[in-house]
Amino acid sequence: MPRAFTRLRFEIDHIVARKHRGAEVAANLALACFLCNSYKGPNIAGIDSASLSIVPLFHPRRHKWARHFRWEGPILVGRTPTGRATVAVLEINQPYRVAARQELIEEGVFPPE
Repeated sequence: MPRAFTRLRFEIDHIVARKHRGAEVAANLALACFLCNSYKGPNIAGIDSASLSIVPLFHPRRHKWARHFRWEGPILVGRTPTGRATVAVLEINQPYRVAARQELIEEGVFPPE
C-alpha cells in the first residue's frame, strides 16, 4: 500500500445530514476522511466562486464525479458550480493535501483511475 494511504482513516458521512432529514440508509452514506467530513459538516450547499450563487454540494450517489471535477496535477478543480462549491467547502486544495497528492503522483498511484 502506498505510504500516504497508510495514515488515512475514514468515517461515515451522512451526505444529507440528519438535521436536514437525511435518512440513515446506505444511499445517504459515504466514506469521508475526517477533515473533509469536518469541513462539510451538515452543509448541503455552498457558494460557487464564479457566480457567487448558492448551489448544492456534490452528491456522490447522484452526481458523476468527472462532470463536476478534474485533476490538474495534485490540484482538484471544480468544472461546475457544484464542483467549485464542493472544493471550497471541503477545503480540498489546502497546501498539505496538495503536497500529499504530489507524493502519490511521484509514487505513481495518483490520480485514481
